[in-house]
Amino acid sequence: MSKKIKDFLQSTFLYTVYLFFVRHLRKFKSWLVKATNPLYRFYTFRLLFPSAYRRAARKPVDEKKVVFIELRLPSLTNSFKLMYDTLYINYDFDIHCHFLRNTYVNRKTYRKNCVKMLKDIATAKYVFFDEATNVTSHVKFRPETVITQLWHGCGAFKKFGYSTADAIFGASRKDMDKYPFNRGYTNVTVSSPEVIWAYEEAMNYSHESGVVKALGSSRTDIFYNKDFIAKAYETLYSVMPQAKGKKVILYAPTFRGRVAKARTPNVLSPEFMKYVLGNDYVLLMKHHPLVRKRPQIPEVCADFAKDVTDEMTIEDLLCVSDICISDYSSLVFEYSLFEKPMIFLAHDLENFFDWRGFYYDYFELAPGPVFKSTTEVIEYIQNIDKLFDKKRVRAFREKFMSSCDGHATERIMDVMFGKALESHKRAEPLPEKPYHLIPHSEDFVVEEQNEDSDDDESENKDGVENTQADTDEKSED
Repeated sequence: MSKKIKDFLQSTFLYTVYLFFVRHLRKFKSWLVKATNPLYRFYTFRLLFPSAYRRAARKPVDEKKVVFIELRLPSLTNSFKLMYDTLYINYDFDIHCHFLRNTYVNRKTYRKNCVKMLKDIATAKYVFFDEATNVTSHVKFRPETVITQLWHGCGAFKKFGYSTADAIFGASRKDMDKYPFNRGYTNVTVSSPEVIWAYEEAMNYSHESGVVKALGSSRTDIFYNKDFIAKAYETLYSVMPQAKGKKVILYAPTFRGRVAKARTPNVLSPEFMKYVLGNDYVLLMKHHPLVRKRPQIPEVCADFAKDVTDEMTIEDLLCVSDICISDYSSLVFEYSLFEKPMIFLAHDLENFFDWRGFYYDYFELAPGPVFKSTTEVIEYIQNIDKLFDKKRVRAFREKFMSSCDGHATERIMDVMFGKALESHKRAEPLPEKPYHLIPHSEDFVVEEQNEDSDDDESENKDGVENTQADTDEKSED
């Protein structure tokens, strides 16, 4: 509508009539979507998706085909990168990637992305997920295919999956049984034997099945690479030159609310921290990638604090940080590999417990002090040399990260591929892989959801309401 017409209408009664119909039309569309959603889900998950897979599965399995499936983001995230790079550089597998874009596109586009993915994995020998999805809830995978869930976080912190059944955060157990989110896996890899029970509970696998395996997390291998750490510091100084000669505080909270409308807590005060700690420290903020509206850092803090969510990966930040402040994010498990100080700023602990819950007692689990205010955080940092308990962090690491020793990717590949690795090994490794050139994804189209879309985000219920979406490129939890 042009400005002149809009100005004219605003001066008349017609504009009031126009607004009335527009608002009620939107409400009607929203009601219609919710009312028909059960039928839509039945058709999509029970009929369309299984049928698409079955038809494509009439063809023989391609022993060379490897498929990586990203649920939300438009590129491979850190859960997959090292595995993908290792396979691409050293082996001649035919690697495919699919980006479903759940909650980022309307349901028509999402459904199209899912069908395309299902047809592709129907003839794949190896399939990798890193998030839960009910797209495959009624797909019966052929036994020749190895389905591996690498997961996107380490340890077992906040509850997810069946562990949240009938809780505020989770769906009802009845709905989870009707459209299960973690079905048909051959393997689920976790960071230590200690947390196997939690993943079995969350994903509804018996211990006798042996599906959940403490092979380690592939993404953690890079923390043992000195070249990677050196490059992380180079990135830091290019993004924030004033960090040179100072210690780095990382603030990386997890999101609040449901995935589709994730928000970040606004409890830490950069102004106060700068006033007290600005001479010796800089503050880097890394928000969860599902958070689309982030709090702004005051201009007066520009030389002390910076939001690096879009400029640095969580892996880089964990490598260069001297102190990590988080709350309920699983990134603290990875940070424990460095045996550095951690602070838990959990101002809404009671509410979060009621909302989602934890696998362990929060205060016993946290390998650092638990605070509710910026003042407490500052006081601790001022006396950190006296107060930091490295033994506590080391015990935490040994308990929850014992399988993350720098060789997790190698172990996972040995279990997933077995003898096939040797037969597909390249005579000479590729000298360099331009990561952005992902094979078989050139026809992928991203369709961003806008405010006026006919399709509500909540329709794409593929793990939206009850998955642990705490990855870090996802902190990216």
